[in-house]
Amino acid sequence: MTPDPTASSPTSDVGLLDHGGLDVADGGFGAIVLVHGLMGRGRTWRRQVPWLRRYGRVFTFDAANHQGADAVDPSDVSTERFVADLAETITWIDRGPAVLIGHSMGGLHSWCTAAAYPELVSALVVEDMAPDFRGRTTGAWTPWFSTWPDQFPDESAAVEMFGEIAGRYFYEAFDDGRLHGSIPVWADIAEEWGGRHFWDEWDAVEVPALLLEAGFSVTPPGQMAEMARRRPGSVHLRVDGAGHLLHDDAPGVFRGAVEAFLSEYV
Repeated sequence: MTPDPTASSPTSDVGLLDHGGLDVADGGFGAIVLVHGLMGRGRTWRRQVPWLRRYGRVFTFDAANHQGADAVDPSDVSTERFVADLAETITWIDRGPAVLIGHSMGGLHSWCTAAAYPELVSALVVEDMAPDFRGRTTGAWTPWFSTWPDQFPDESAAVEMFGEIAGRYFYEAFDDGRLHGSIPVWADIAEEWGGRHFWDEWDAVEVPALLLEAGFSVTPPGQMAEMARRRPGSVHLRVDGAGHLLHDDAPGVFRGAVEAFLSEYV
């Protein structure tokens, strides 16, 4: 019986969902863990889950401070906290080293996990994220954040505000139109990136990596290409015309690149 990609597993109380897929005994990977970006959520990967199940056992989860408005914890928003959480998640899954597919913030946390816990990660897909945002802050976004309503009545309202791709993405992450976290806490998470770099963590990665850069990227120019140059076994692909939510904005290109990578490099 094919698992229902929307069904909850016994671990859903901590945001971890097991979507099933091709197990190791059948030639698949032990685990493919999809790691969402800032202000995202595990369920925003729902369009990628079905085809990824052909390659391995697929898992999604909600990162800390992305699990609902009543589950906000501003006490520690460091990258190290998220890395420790991701490492614990992979250990809990207990299926051997995992393939990590991370969007934006999730990409950063994925490669930092591969650097800190090399025994837990077998390969990486990093989508539109770079190691060095120093000097950039979230201050310019604050006035825009203040215009968000307390609740979006439906998906069309979110689409009207954010555009078709981002509006659908955010509404899927929201809880019946309400924010699933705290904007100030999310801003604090991003603010850390403006004061430190993660090149050392990237240079410590030893597993194959696919680096997908959006044509309309949020990353500083040239950094993702430099990541590939510095890390043997990395493949860099820039997708012209695609926005930051590359996996939804150019789903065919994203799927083709990931499938080729999983088939050839892992």
